[in-house]
Amino acid sequence: MSIAIIDYGSGNLRSAEKAFARVSAALDHPRDVRVTAQPEDILKADHIVLPGVGAFGDCAQGVRAIDGMQDALNERVRQQAMPFLGICVGMQLMCETGLERGAHDGFGWIGGTVEALDVPADLKVPHMGWNQLSIETAHPVFAGLQDRHAYFVHGFAARPADPASVAATTQYGGEVVVGLSDETACGTQFHPEKSQHTGLQLIDNFLKWKP
Repeated sequence: MSIAIIDYGSGNLRSAEKAFARVSAALDHPRDVRVTAQPEDILKADHIVLPGVGAFGDCAQGVRAIDGMQDALNERVRQQAMPFLGICVGMQLMCETGLERGAHDGFGWIGGTVEALDVPADLKVPHMGWNQLSIETAHPVFAGLQDRHAYFVHGFAARPADPASVAATTQYGGEVVVGLSDETACGTQFHPEKSQHTGLQLIDNFLKWKP
């Protein structure tokens, strides 16, 4: 069994790789963790992770620049129901449209847009630091995380069309969606690999999740 962390040029993936390897090593059946830019690896992976750092449009373009990657994701996640975790911009890409420096197409797995944080003038954007989670769904990937704190670095947030897609929120000048989920895919606006015990718990939940 394998965990594929997709490398499409979005930044340093070492911390994510280390966090997933640490959790995997403690499982009853440890999995191979692979950082990969090969669609063939995605089509064989049992768990798929899409990190993201930077602008929505750049990340979307980076994924689509890898020949066959978008098709491999759609086939493995949406058709074959293999579990998927999007992190930060990786979560945002699950949505239909990102509105950062123009309108850009996402994967369209979850209806809605990704828009700039609308916060009072006394709050900084991008939002950087630790915030408390409010879990809004019984989704197994978010189990045990109610009121836990996680680490954020972002200036945009998802606005899903269907409230049922919202897995988690936090307060930053108002309610902000920081977790998305459906039958085969989930995502976190926060960084599990930087969120200490909270992040390790989420990764453990994810690796035990069977859609």
